[in-house]
Amino acid sequence: MTPSLESSVAQVERFVETYRRPDGRRWTGADLAKVTGGVVHRSYVTNLRKGRIESPGYEKLAAMAKAMGFPPELWFEEVEDLDSAIQVEKTGDHPSFSDRVNELFETMTDETTGKPYTNTEVARMSLGDLTEEEVEGIRDGSIPNPPVDKVVALASVFGVLSSYFLDKGKRPPLIDREVLEIFRDETATAIAHKSFHLPDHEKQMILNIIQQFEQMHAADDQDDAP
Repeated sequence: MTPSLESSVAQVERFVETYRRPDGRRWTGADLAKVTGGVVHRSYVTNLRKGRIESPGYEKLAAMAKAMGFPPELWFEEVEDLDSAIQVEKTGDHPSFSDRVNELFETMTDETTGKPYTNTEVARMSLGDLTEEEVEGIRDGSIPNPPVDKVVALASVFGVLSSYFLDKGKRPPLIDREVLEIFRDETATAIAHKSFHLPDHEKQMILNIIQQFEQMHAADDQDDAP
């Protein structure tokens, strides 16, 4: 899901209602300003809830999610049961937004030329949603908190889900092409998300089924071999 003005307002209200403070009270703008260290101002929360902010910033959405205790990627995803979502780990070092963008530039290549994409090419491929200067600023960290529409544009250019850019915990500084291909595949991503909340023995059952399919396909390939 791409967070639009209407969906962001609805999500804020839904998250405030579902993910309450430890004492059971709903989060207020003053509460969030305090626990985020001022990253999210009280007036920002008020304007967001009233629909006055058309494209919320990535950094502020992530800060609100961490403070309230839900995975930041929920801003970008349809979730039927918010209560089943995991609590976000609030400590540890995580890749910055620019780190994640540069991972894509370092890992993905133009299928036509075999060379890495340039800032100019990415801006052109965004069809006007990103300028070359914006791409450069995001990559060098001078634009650390790009609006959501810029995040979605980058995801579209590289063919990954928007949630790729959000903080899901510690990861190696670089990821390989196979991992990026998983992010490209909505079905594979859905399987990963759905199975994540299952008990370990049920995860193992799913893995066993996948391995059985692999063995079946391997056997079919051998039968078809000359």
